[in-house]
Amino acid sequence: MLGKFLHKKAPEAAPQAKASATGKVVAYHSAGRVAWSPRDTVSLTRTGFAANPVGFRAVRMIAEAAAALPLVLQDQRQRFETHPMLKLLTAPNGGQGQAELLEALYGQILLSGDGYVEAVGGDLGAPVELHVLRSDRMSVVPGADGWPVGYEYAVGARKHKFAVGEISPICHIKTFHPQDDHYGLSPMQAAAMAMDVHNSASRWSKALLDNAARPSGAIVYRGQDGQGSLSADQYDRLVSEMESHHQGARNAGRPMLLEGGLDWKPMGFSPSDMEFHKTKDAAAREIALAFGVPPMLLGIPGDATYANYQEANRAFYRLTVLPLAARVTAAMGTWLAKHVGEEVTLKPDLDQVPALATERDAQWARVAGADFLSDSEKRRLLGLPAQSDEGAHG
Repeated sequence: MLGKFLHKKAPEAAPQAKASATGKVVAYHSAGRVAWSPRDTVSLTRTGFAANPVGFRAVRMIAEAAAALPLVLQDQRQRFETHPMLKLLTAPNGGQGQAELLEALYGQILLSGDGYVEAVGGDLGAPVELHVLRSDRMSVVPGADGWPVGYEYAVGARKHKFAVGEISPICHIKTFHPQDDHYGLSPMQAAAMAMDVHNSASRWSKALLDNAARPSGAIVYRGQDGQGSLSADQYDRLVSEMESHHQGARNAGRPMLLEGGLDWKPMGFSPSDMEFHKTKDAAAREIALAFGVPPMLLGIPGDATYANYQEANRAFYRLTVLPLAARVTAAMGTWLAKHVGEEVTLKPDLDQVPALATERDAQWARVAGADFLSDSEKRRLLGLPAQSDEGAHG
């Protein structure tokens, strides 16, 4: 088995050299230096994931759902039940399993727009371990033609450079970015403004609760004759007593004793002033929209786009989870196939996704009833190899 895994195909004729006409322009723009990411991934992760419940839940939902999808490996003739590549994905390294590795990879892509997987090579360059690297520590080093010639991983003052040859030790998966040639655009960046609004509304609510859950007011000094002002000592004493005896949740409802011409004027909010609750819900819906999660699944009120929870969950898988998982697994499959020297395809098994069971049953019935199609054409429409699975690796 290991011999098959390490087997390399016979060398083929050298392919014709081709290059994009815009490659030299990209290379001139980067001038062969490290192409630093224009965004601050660390700050976005801190404020939009670690400090925002909507962003946290959206990222976790997508990453966990995509990592839990069953994967299939096949070539043009058969679908493999067991294969060294599947074994590698099942136990990618000593500290992670398949679900943990893929969840970390999907999480990095959602938070930064980029995902990096390192292949730790064994004999003949075949990988024996896979590791997900933090995207905020990785930088792309472009070459003279605009394509990456290396990746630089920095932790503090220490750096390590990965050289890119015919078979790269790094699999770089990035989302589409219209204004960057080397890095992807994350949903977190698109939702950054909504994140700020949502976080600010939460801080405002917390400050209101700290002040006895009611709006502030004004202390008016009129003096004995209706005029005058407080002396410096009187002002400092008043401020000190307010801070120690009347601010904070523990002093909520405590009566205030005013003396010597002081009067309390409460300030209330009109109904329009209380619209910040709707503003917070609107910001939460924008965050969910940026990540592609139906607001109904996040418990955000006021959204009735889908008739029920089941339809929202089906849309979540069909429009968000599956496109991301198909793109990532296809890139990883192509990358690993170069390492092992086989032409294979890695993709999610749609027939084992409970949320899509109804759709898949209907598709199977529709294809099975098409008498004008051959068996090979039916299998191809269902995503199966053209022939049976007999002879698959054991």
